[in-house]
Amino acid sequence: MAVRVVETDAHEGPVYVAAEDALYFTTTRDPATQRVDIVRLALDGDRFPVESERLSVVRRDANVANGMALDGDGRLLVCEQGTHSRRAAITRIDPRNGHAETVVDHWRGLPLNSPNDVVVARDGSVWFTDPAYGDLQGFRPAPALPDAVYRHDPRSGELAMVASAFDKPNGLAFSPREDVLYVGDSEARHVKAFDVIDGRGLAGERIFAEIAPGYPDGIKVDAAGRVHVSFAGGIQILDPSGRRCGEIALPGAVNFAFGGRRGDVLFITADDAVWAAVPGCD
Repeated sequence: MAVRVVETDAHEGPVYVAAEDALYFTTTRDPATQRVDIVRLALDGDRFPVESERLSVVRRDANVANGMALDGDGRLLVCEQGTHSRRAAITRIDPRNGHAETVVDHWRGLPLNSPNDVVVARDGSVWFTDPAYGDLQGFRPAPALPDAVYRHDPRSGELAMVASAFDKPNGLAFSPREDVLYVGDSEARHVKAFDVIDGRGLAGERIFAEIAPGYPDGIKVDAAGRVHVSFAGGIQILDPSGRRCGEIALPGAVNFAFGGRRGDVLFITADDAVWAAVPGCD
């Protein structure tokens, strides 16, 4: 059962920071101005709901920011989808002051489409999806690259396209041992799984699960290897074999992050509110 944490404009990119007991997320895109803000919610342990005064803006007009993740230095890695006048990019933002620096904004000289979601592996490499939703939704130019998944090596600066057989790659998450990468292919309405080779490449592409009704968006994996995927009715919970073993009923759920004092609470963004739930499997 989900409980409302706070009513607010909360669309994507939830990231829980344990040292602050705070949740960061991005707001919905204003179709007139393309404005998206990055917001911080100061939580209060397991007390829900909390007051709206606990909300603060970290960065205004964050270049149509979408998915986010936390790097090893406590900074936010942000998928900036870009506009017709601003380049799409993966950026690194200091949450204390909103200062942003570009991590990567092109592959072999070609501009990224509209990065959607991002994860950081234990070796520090940055993996992200780059579908052409910006073009489809009218705020980005026609794509110069296929819809793909990339790996960025922060030490060498290399950006590698590691998979591109998608309609619209969206959420992504590693298994606990980081030997499998799960990628939601939203328009195809399924989740794919890949074997991770030497922490750098992907092989063994396969359909892990079909998602219905609706389509997969946010994806997270818990310590037991269970895959959590948002869909039209809320969040589906799948065991490591792909069998559906649980569900959180919350129509409108977009994305989510594990957090809380024990790391077992899902904080869920649903456009008009943040919710909390403790997931479980049958």
